[in-house]
Amino acid sequence: MKKIFVAFVAFVALCACSNGEKKILEYRGLSMGLPFKTFCDSLAARGFAVDSAKSDSDFKTVVMINPEVKYHVVLAQKNDTLVAVQENYMMSTNDSTRQFWQTIRDQLEKDLGSWPNMPKHGDDHKIAKFEAEGGFITVTLENTYKPTLNVLYQLK
Repeated sequence: MKKIFVAFVAFVALCACSNGEKKILEYRGLSMGLPFKTFCDSLAARGFAVDSAKSDSDFKTVVMINPEVKYHVVLAQKNDTLVAVQENYMMSTNDSTRQFWQTIRDQLEKDLGSWPNMPKHGDDHKIAKFEAEGGFITVTLENTYKPTLNVLYQLK
Protein backbone atom coordinates (compact mmCIF):
# COMPACT_ATOMS: atom_id res chain seq x y z
CA MET A 1 0.00 0.00 0.00
CA LYS A 2 2.85 2.34 0.84
CA LYS A 3 4.45 1.78 -2.60
CA ILE A 4 1.19 2.59 -4.36
CA PHE A 5 0.85 5.80 -2.36
CA VAL A 6 4.45 6.86 -3.16
CA ALA A 7 3.93 6.06 -6.86
CA PHE A 8 0.70 8.09 -6.90
CA VAL A 9 2.39 11.10 -5.24
CA ALA A 10 5.28 10.89 -7.71
CA PHE A 11 2.82 10.75 -10.64
CA VAL A 12 0.89 13.80 -9.35
CA ALA A 13 4.14 15.74 -8.85
CA LEU A 14 5.28 14.86 -12.36
CA CYS A 15 1.98 16.00 -13.86
CA ALA A 16 2.04 19.25 -11.89
CA CYS A 17 5.58 20.05 -13.03
CA SER A 18 5.06 19.24 -16.70
CA ASN A 19 1.77 21.11 -17.13
CA GLY A 20 3.22 24.45 -16.03
CA GLU A 21 6.19 24.32 -18.39
CA LYS A 22 5.99 26.54 -21.41
CA LYS A 23 8.20 25.71 -24.37
CA ILE A 24 10.35 28.59 -25.54
CA LEU A 25 11.48 28.95 -29.14
CA GLU A 26 15.18 28.42 -29.70
CA TYR A 27 17.41 30.37 -32.05
CA ARG A 28 20.40 28.29 -33.15
CA GLY A 29 20.55 26.50 -29.80
CA LEU A 30 19.94 29.62 -27.67
CA SER A 31 16.69 29.91 -25.77
CA MET A 32 14.78 33.04 -26.75
CA GLY A 33 13.52 33.12 -23.16
CA LEU A 34 16.87 34.49 -21.99
CA PRO A 35 17.06 38.12 -20.85
CA PHE A 36 17.96 40.42 -23.74
CA LYS A 37 21.45 41.30 -22.45
CA THR A 38 22.27 37.64 -21.81
CA PHE A 39 21.13 36.73 -25.33
CA CYS A 40 23.33 39.49 -26.82
CA ASP A 41 26.27 38.31 -24.71
CA SER A 42 25.72 34.74 -25.92
CA LEU A 43 25.84 35.89 -29.54
CA ALA A 44 28.96 37.94 -28.77
CA ALA A 45 30.58 34.76 -27.44
CA ARG A 46 29.83 33.20 -30.84
CA GLY A 47 31.73 35.95 -32.67
CA PHE A 48 29.00 38.54 -33.26
CA ALA A 49 29.49 42.22 -32.47
CA VAL A 50 26.96 45.04 -32.11
CA ASP A 51 26.79 47.30 -35.16
CA SER A 52 26.07 50.57 -33.37
CA ALA A 53 25.55 52.46 -36.64
CA LYS A 54 22.52 50.30 -37.48
CA SER A 55 21.17 49.81 -33.93
CA ASP A 56 18.65 52.09 -32.21
CA SER A 57 20.03 54.59 -29.76
CA ASP A 58 17.83 53.14 -27.00
CA PHE A 59 18.72 49.55 -28.03
CA LYS A 60 15.13 48.42 -28.67
CA THR A 61 16.52 47.03 -31.93
CA VAL A 62 20.10 45.78 -32.02
CA VAL A 63 21.98 44.69 -35.14
CA MET A 64 24.79 42.19 -34.64
CA ILE A 65 27.28 41.19 -37.32
CA ASN A 66 29.90 38.50 -37.72
CA PRO A 67 32.25 38.75 -40.72
CA GLU A 68 32.47 34.94 -40.91
CA VAL A 69 28.77 34.38 -41.73
CA LYS A 70 26.59 35.43 -44.67
CA TYR A 71 23.98 37.19 -42.56
CA HIS A 72 23.53 39.78 -39.86
CA VAL A 73 21.14 39.41 -36.94
CA VAL A 74 18.53 41.95 -35.88
CA LEU A 75 17.29 41.55 -32.30
CA ALA A 76 14.12 43.22 -31.05
CA GLN A 77 13.31 43.66 -27.37
CA LYS A 78 10.50 44.94 -25.22
CA ASN A 79 11.10 45.57 -21.49
CA ASP A 80 14.41 43.64 -21.52
CA THR A 81 12.65 40.64 -23.04
CA LEU A 82 13.67 39.31 -26.45
CA VAL A 83 10.67 39.44 -28.79
CA ALA A 84 12.11 38.57 -32.20
CA VAL A 85 15.31 37.60 -33.99
CA GLN A 86 15.73 38.16 -37.72
CA GLU A 87 18.54 36.91 -39.91
CA ASN A 88 19.13 39.05 -43.01
CA TYR A 89 21.18 37.20 -45.62
CA MET A 90 23.42 39.03 -48.07
CA MET A 91 23.21 37.24 -51.39
CA SER A 92 24.50 38.28 -54.80
CA THR A 93 22.10 36.74 -57.34
CA ASN A 94 18.44 35.82 -57.52
CA ASP A 95 19.33 32.19 -58.29
CA SER A 96 21.45 31.87 -55.16
CA THR A 97 18.64 33.23 -52.97
CA ARG A 98 16.06 30.88 -54.49
CA GLN A 99 18.28 27.87 -53.88
CA PHE A 100 19.21 28.96 -50.35
CA TRP A 101 15.55 29.73 -49.49
CA GLN A 102 14.63 26.18 -50.50
CA THR A 103 17.50 24.74 -48.44
CA ILE A 104 16.42 26.67 -45.32
CA ARG A 105 12.75 25.76 -45.85
CA ASP A 106 13.55 22.06 -46.27
CA GLN A 107 15.78 22.03 -43.18
CA LEU A 108 13.11 23.71 -41.03
CA GLU A 109 10.48 21.31 -42.36
CA LYS A 110 12.73 18.40 -41.34
CA ASP A 111 13.68 19.87 -37.94
CA LEU A 112 10.14 20.89 -36.96
CA GLY A 113 8.40 17.91 -38.55
CA SER A 114 5.69 20.05 -40.10
CA TRP A 115 4.68 21.66 -43.36
CA PRO A 116 4.78 25.44 -43.60
CA ASN A 117 1.90 27.75 -44.38
CA MET A 118 2.75 29.30 -47.76
CA PRO A 119 0.88 32.62 -48.17
CA LYS A 120 3.13 33.53 -51.15
CA HIS A 121 4.72 31.02 -53.48
CA GLY A 122 6.03 32.63 -56.65
CA ASP A 123 9.44 32.49 -58.27
CA ASP A 124 10.60 35.86 -56.98
CA HIS A 125 8.54 36.24 -53.82
CA LYS A 126 8.09 33.33 -51.41
CA ILE A 127 7.00 33.17 -47.79
CA ALA A 128 7.03 30.03 -45.64
CA LYS A 129 5.57 30.31 -42.12
CA PHE A 130 6.27 27.56 -39.63
CA GLU A 131 4.62 27.19 -36.24
CA ALA A 132 7.11 25.84 -33.73
CA GLU A 133 6.79 25.16 -30.02
CA GLY A 134 6.87 28.56 -28.38
CA GLY A 135 6.81 30.69 -31.51
CA PHE A 136 6.81 31.15 -35.25
CA ILE A 137 9.55 31.01 -37.88
CA THR A 138 9.03 32.86 -41.17
CA VAL A 139 11.33 32.47 -44.18
CA THR A 140 10.89 35.28 -46.73
CA LEU A 141 12.44 35.61 -50.18
CA GLU A 142 12.12 38.80 -52.21
CA ASN A 143 13.98 38.89 -55.50
CA THR A 144 13.63 42.41 -56.82
CA TYR A 145 16.49 44.70 -57.79
CA LYS A 146 18.56 43.44 -54.87
CA PRO A 147 17.83 39.89 -53.69
CA THR A 148 16.91 39.56 -50.03
CA LEU A 149 16.40 36.53 -47.84
CA ASN A 150 15.20 36.83 -44.23
CA VAL A 151 14.45 34.31 -41.50
CA LEU A 152 12.34 35.70 -38.64
CA TYR A 153 11.97 33.97 -35.27
CA GLN A 154 9.08 35.34 -33.17
CA LEU A 155 7.85 34.30 -29.75
CA LYS A 156 4.16 33.50 -29.26
